[in-house]
Amino acid sequence: MVMISTCQTPQPFSLPVPLPKWPQGQGFATGRINLGEIEVVKVTKFESVWSCGLLRGKSKGVTFYRPVGIPEGFHCLGYYCQSNDQPLRGYVLVGCDSNAHKPEVGHINDSEVDSPLRKPLNYSLIWSSDSQNNGGSGYFWLPNPPEGYKAMGIVVTNNPEEPQVEEVRCVRADLTEKCETSDQILSPDPKSSNPFDVWSTRPYRRGMLAKGVSVGTFYCNAYLSSDEVLIDIACLKNLHHSLPAMPNLDQKGEPIDLRGSNLPSGGENDGEFWIDLPVDDDARNDVITGDLESAELYVHVKPAFGGTFTDIAMWIFCPFNGAATLKIGLVTIPMTKIGQHVGDWEHYTLRVSNFTGELWQVFFSEHSGGRWVDASDLEFIEGNRPVVYSSKHGHASFPHPGTYLQGSAKLGIGVRNDVARSKYYVNSSIKYQLVAAEYLGDGVVTEPCWLQYMREWGPNIVYDSRSEIDKILDHLPFFVRFSVENLVDLFPTELYGEEGPTGPKEKYNWVGDEIC
Repeated sequence: MVMISTCQTPQPFSLPVPLPKWPQGQGFATGRINLGEIEVVKVTKFESVWSCGLLRGKSKGVTFYRPVGIPEGFHCLGYYCQSNDQPLRGYVLVGCDSNAHKPEVGHINDSEVDSPLRKPLNYSLIWSSDSQNNGGSGYFWLPNPPEGYKAMGIVVTNNPEEPQVEEVRCVRADLTEKCETSDQILSPDPKSSNPFDVWSTRPYRRGMLAKGVSVGTFYCNAYLSSDEVLIDIACLKNLHHSLPAMPNLDQKGEPIDLRGSNLPSGGENDGEFWIDLPVDDDARNDVITGDLESAELYVHVKPAFGGTFTDIAMWIFCPFNGAATLKIGLVTIPMTKIGQHVGDWEHYTLRVSNFTGELWQVFFSEHSGGRWVDASDLEFIEGNRPVVYSSKHGHASFPHPGTYLQGSAKLGIGVRNDVARSKYYVNSSIKYQLVAAEYLGDGVVTEPCWLQYMREWGPNIVYDSRSEIDKILDHLPFFVRFSVENLVDLFPTELYGEEGPTGPKEKYNWVGDEIC
């Protein structure tokens, strides 16, 4: 049963210091983005409509918000929702007909069939709470669009009266893209006779070539699942051919010199070439040890969510990956060879709002996956510079110090990823090279030769896992009865062999979205 929450409304989040004044560009950080026939503005001011929590107050609750302070001529597309246990950090987009501001074209009447935005015909009540506590009840309404149009989000009221059709606008279908559920904001009591799921939404297709634009709204219904394609609502589509909100070169820095001209370029990973450590022992040890003073990051700038965000992927090449450290319950076992391999490409990604130029999220790459972390959950240093912690030997990135287990967290068995504050760091705000920004056009950013090397940056390795597993078994307490086969299943597959890593352009997220 959904109960009314008495949680305090979360306070808005802001970065540690004000944003700098950006150099003049096209539309980056101007507050508005032209998507073609629709112009959008990001609204971050809200008024609370209704709050609720889960069964008997075990949850800190969520609050549903109506956007306020909408600029004249713009229209609401849907409401916003978030948990009460985090700062108020979200947004929704509001839109207007981009031709309405052009005197030679004139304002397009909302009733015209081909108008980009039209009022809904009416609303369907898709859910209401059964609580009559002090907070009142919540009513959730799906706009019913005219034929050929799509709803963008849900409207919430605290009374049973149907909202006015003036409250939101629907969008012409050819200006929209499919969207899907993303993060679950509110989950129901499984025993409830009135189940209710609330999910954030995102474009179904994502990546630097995708055109879907997240509206920032939510969707609710019973028994939804993650990554479920939605039929009732959609996201926007950026049909502006030049992506005017993306930053230009003056807002990113200088082009870089070429390197790696002797590497075979182009083609695909056919296994004909790979990179290995030097034969000379001294040179080999120098490469394995690395040189932090000369380290720099390689930057790939690309559009996200249809050019309404900029993703700045920060790539770093580590010439050698050290041996793994295993954890079995309370026992820690350092390996001698397992986990070692030549060449290790890692990255983290800064997601910046093209409306304001502020940092929105950071993606932390953790081996074969990773996770997005909101700016409000980051550590900052020297103003608005986020801190990224790199794990010992493995180089996975994390937002905070600690030990992160790769394996079975429930059983406490896996590979340790240890990160801590130390005197060793690279200031990536000054030690970087811009290597790619395809959206600027051919030849604007000269890509280094090594970026075209599509083959392996290290040899394939197969470990003598049996001898290492015997070493593990020797450390296990006598009352722990794992068979060798069961033990093998509990550890990540990378422990038993490593393929030579491929370079940044061979990774899915070079063109696509990050893999969580």
